[in-house]
Amino acid sequence: MSTYAELVKGLSGADILQKWPEITPLKKISGVPTSAGSSTEGSNDGLFEGHDEEQIKLMEELCIILDNDDKPVGAGTKKLCHIMDNINEGLLHRAFSVFSFNEDGKLLLQQRADEKITFPSMWTNTCCSHPLCVSSELGITAPEGTNDLNDLDTAIAGAKVAAQRKLEHELGIPIKDSPFEAFQYLTRIHYKSASGDETSKWGEHEIDYILIIRTPNDITIDANYNEVKDYRYVSQEELKAMFEDDKLVFTPWFKLICQTFLFKWWNNLDNLAENKDDIIHRLL
Repeated sequence: MSTYAELVKGLSGADILQKWPEITPLKKISGVPTSAGSSTEGSNDGLFEGHDEEQIKLMEELCIILDNDDKPVGAGTKKLCHIMDNINEGLLHRAFSVFSFNEDGKLLLQQRADEKITFPSMWTNTCCSHPLCVSSELGITAPEGTNDLNDLDTAIAGAKVAAQRKLEHELGIPIKDSPFEAFQYLTRIHYKSASGDETSKWGEHEIDYILIIRTPNDITIDANYNEVKDYRYVSQEELKAMFEDDKLVFTPWFKLICQTFLFKWWNNLDNLAENKDDIIHRLL
């Protein structure tokens, strides 16, 4: 186990709340949570200098702060979660990654917009984002969810609701083309990465829920170009050719998933249940 993995494992929920007082504890959340500190406070820290106003506003969204065992601790702003100094001290949040395959077995990729604060202009899987710390995306009021916030099926249900929201926000895919029951959960990966080189002020440290969806070829796509610069469907061979193109840059989580899991899943799209597990794969 790496020194960093030991650091994260050693942080209890109480430790996390003490270390980051900006986090709103779950027991104090009723309805839509508010953060103890707005993401735009202290904007003179220079973190947002030169960044897009719409993307800055999204930094006020409230992510689900986790302990090492994927148990929710509270609500923290997207800004708090993505500052590399906080990540290096062990701050962890929940995420999801959608892989959407059409009837021809091709995978829908997106290129993140230049305006994105983290990992701009990089190619990645269909949709990658964060469940919000609200009842539906925690899974409490989602279909198949329960009142047990520490139940994996409840968390999966919340991730699916969040995936529907973000597919519509980023790619304009309506919920009728991404029904809740069509998402298939496979596994979780735990990873950490800076946004760019190791001097970056921004990064990711997530437990990422992997969701696969099969869709018709004629689904509606109406990309939000503040989120998505480009998109395309690719075969396995076309994706491998993209990886050989030195002009293209890929998100670190997408590369990790490709190196460890993706092509095995891709070759078994009709029997994905065989690949489902309840493990957190530690790729730190």
